[in-house]
Amino acid sequence: MTDQVQPTQGPGASGPGPDGAGFTYRGAEQELIVVARREARLRAGAEGVRSAAGSDVSALNMFLSDEQLALEPLFGSEERLQQSAHAESVPELTRFYRVRGVESRAQELRSRIAALPEIDTAYVKPGAVPASVGSVGQSTDDSRRVKEGAPVTPDFSSRQGYLSRAPEGIDAAWAWQRPGGTGQGVTVIDVEGAWQLGHEDLAAKLAGVVVGTPLTDLAWRNHGTAVIGVIGGDRNERGISGIVPDAVTAAASFQGIGTAAAIHAAADRLGPGDIVLVELHRPGPRLDYEQRGDQQGYIALEWWPDDCAAIRYATDKGVVVVEAAGNGGESLDDAVYERRPDEFPEDWRNPFNPSHQSSGAILVGAGAPPPGTHGRDHGPDRSRLAFSNYGARLDAQGWGREVTTTGGSWDRPGDLQGGAEEIAWYTDTFSGTSSASPVVVGALAALQGMLKAAGHDPMSPERVRSVLRATGSPQQDAPGRPASQRIGSRPDIKAAVTRLLPDAVGSGRAERYWDELLPYPRELPPRIRLFVAGDWRNLNNPTPETRQAVHTAFASGHPDVRVWFSDDEIVGLVVTG
Repeated sequence: MTDQVQPTQGPGASGPGPDGAGFTYRGAEQELIVVARREARLRAGAEGVRSAAGSDVSALNMFLSDEQLALEPLFGSEERLQQSAHAESVPELTRFYRVRGVESRAQELRSRIAALPEIDTAYVKPGAVPASVGSVGQSTDDSRRVKEGAPVTPDFSSRQGYLSRAPEGIDAAWAWQRPGGTGQGVTVIDVEGAWQLGHEDLAAKLAGVVVGTPLTDLAWRNHGTAVIGVIGGDRNERGISGIVPDAVTAAASFQGIGTAAAIHAAADRLGPGDIVLVELHRPGPRLDYEQRGDQQGYIALEWWPDDCAAIRYATDKGVVVVEAAGNGGESLDDAVYERRPDEFPEDWRNPFNPSHQSSGAILVGAGAPPPGTHGRDHGPDRSRLAFSNYGARLDAQGWGREVTTTGGSWDRPGDLQGGAEEIAWYTDTFSGTSSASPVVVGALAALQGMLKAAGHDPMSPERVRSVLRATGSPQQDAPGRPASQRIGSRPDIKAAVTRLLPDAVGSGRAERYWDELLPYPRELPPRIRLFVAGDWRNLNNPTPETRQAVHTAFASGHPDVRVWFSDDEIVGLVVTG
């Protein structure tokens, strides 16, 4: 999700100010979810509702008929679930139903249907939205989507600092030089509202919309286009480069089916090691589920029982789910999330509490980019941005500001490149947990691709979490936002590879060294070269401290410089001499 605070200078600076008042997405609907009693074994179809256990469901059918409502299995029929799900998942998934036709009467109908026999409970979910920066309005005007006469787009990849080496970036450029590091063999499905699938920089590996009907609002379309660009933008001489340009990307819209059903349907189209990205959040209990322009109190979707069940279904299949933590500025460790709403099932437990059963998703917070990126300063690199939710449940962070990618800015043309042709729009200011999450997805897809290329099984969701928490560039303090307000580390692909593929990493003691203060060719970075295991290995952009330590070790006459390397690049260094 993208947060509501607009930069005060530079591209896209025409937003209203820090309060973001009146900025909401259009088209997100409330959902009325019904949870049946387990023992009733309800089954809903075109002819009405029946009970496989023989219970009397006449009152329920009469209520639905009188109110002209339809009760639909949220995750499909039991027969279909038996074919696609793990056997242990089926009884839980068959309890969830969605009521169609509620319109503005959701709360009134909720209390009435929850009181009926064979119904355990019912609850209303606020509309799920991404969160964005700038003025948003309804737009169904497709006249901007013109494919002829688009201007020649320059190369913007130099503005994508998140691609660079750690700790500033995630080392995507390093991964591109390794087998599988561009995401080959990995599929990512983005769950949200809409996308510009005809964009000039999304042509190579985009599989289109696999479920749901995209919303027509331009702001939604710009948001989804930005997300897909971060992950899978084409790698060429124009526009931007995706983190994993050879991964297959696809889209799943929740419109008409609801968020949980969209997550479930996306997971059904994927295999172990593939990734579902949930780019949505919704108002939580802190401010009584109020839809707000400033997004205060918004939280991750897994707090709602049906969404959590869908995510668990995906992770049980071995599909990695990456979920935006939300832009509510909330501590997800707060006691407010421990209190079970009266409308939730009695067996519900707060999924944000690490001592409870986890959904299995990777929860992503928004961290500051390096100061000076695009001429702006959002605080110390990798510090928590003020809008980002935080807590023990969060696993990793990505850039939450200054992300350069495809698409426009809010409901307008791109602030980096605009014009009449929507397929050639680019933005320099994609932000929030919406921009952070695809950065993490890109890193994970690169790692999964490298594992597959090396003949290894892809990471399970549990393995993904352990790797993200054990490696990466650590979160830093900011004034008033200490690192104890956890959003996790920024992924470091190179460091993760040394943990995941130790057989791909060699080691040895350095015999000679060469410090290239003036590298040739000039476009190469400064580096130290160490002769290890019969060949020269490169340490790019060494710190002054590293340089001095290596100099001192060799000057002593008894150097003890232990090196770990992948191909010709050094991925680890210990100096004891």
